[in-house]
Amino acid sequence: MAWFRNKEVDSADDTDAVDAEGTRAEEAASNTGVDVVAAPSDELKRALADRQALIQLCLYALDRARSGGVVERLEHGLAGIGVTALRPDGERFDPARHEAGGAVTTEDPALDGVVAETEVTGFADHERLLRAPIVTVYAKRVS
Repeated sequence: MAWFRNKEVDSADDTDAVDAEGTRAEEAASNTGVDVVAAPSDELKRALADRQALIQLCLYALDRARSGGVVERLEHGLAGIGVTALRPDGERFDPARHEAGGAVTTEDPALDGVVAETEVTGFADHERLLRAPIVTVYAKRVS
């Protein structure tokens, strides 16, 4: 089916595709119960790949930054696009979200299994884990 712009469509609807009978694509799809889903364009795919490459480059730079100000600025910039730093100090250790780098003994049974310190900051892109934080976990002293 050939799609073209209907010159009679007012300027507010000017961007809608209209077929030869004057039916908009969205209306035609809703009449059939089919959702119109545009395939991602090559430009979008390239932009998403470039975004991931830039995020990885920023994480690389963060790992090597010697200045607290540089680290703060990079983390702030990443947070602006939905990439957040993960420092789970004080949270219950979860092997699905954290990587244990070591343990420190404790006499307090309430601290057993709690993250004592973040050794290497983790990162998440919105809800997707990019890198699990490496943490030290409290463990009760074995007698």
